[in-house]
Amino acid sequence: MIGRLRGVVAEVGEEEALIDVVGVGYVVRCGARTLGRLPAIGEEALLHVETQWAEQTGITLYGFLTRDDRRAYLALRTIQGVGPKAALSVLDVLPPGELASAVAREDKAAVARAQGVGPKLAQRIVTELKGKPLTDLTAASFQPLSPTLAAEPAKASVAGEAVAALLGLGVAEPQARRVVEQAVVRLGEDAEPPALIKAALQELGR
Repeated sequence: MIGRLRGVVAEVGEEEALIDVVGVGYVVRCGARTLGRLPAIGEEALLHVETQWAEQTGITLYGFLTRDDRRAYLALRTIQGVGPKAALSVLDVLPPGELASAVAREDKAAVARAQGVGPKLAQRIVTELKGKPLTDLTAASFQPLSPTLAAEPAKASVAGEAVAALLGLGVAEPQARRVVEQAVVRLGEDAEPPALIKAALQELGR
């Protein structure tokens, strides 16, 4: 599962952005507030990602600029009737801190300002989010490693990027890992992600 992407902003659309990570382009669905705050095209961005899978659509990546945005999105998605689009719409009008305040005040009118959220759903959101933390209290467990430790798994992350790219193409995870491992054997551990992905796709075609 992809939890974070760091790469260059290649394109920004109405509902999604294309992030280029070492030559691999990831399509990431984002809310309007996130898209409007992304760095300019050609500049580096860091997105916290929620990876979701559906039988009809396959894998979809949802991107957020902060952990709190992602945490609030996940809390909203636990509520019946709140799909990805509605959750992103709520966060467009109410960032996590403001959403928490609206929930504490039982201000369903503030929540109902979100596109696609009617009064009944707004009431359900206010009711069911009460008492739920909308900020990431476990952030300490996701703190970046020290520079010394972070450098160690760099090679493994290249294979991980290749696997993630294949998953994005609809390849089953066990199969994706198998062909990427075979590609690493063929090209060596120093292979760049684009070459690794190409070799893995060739393995799939055999």
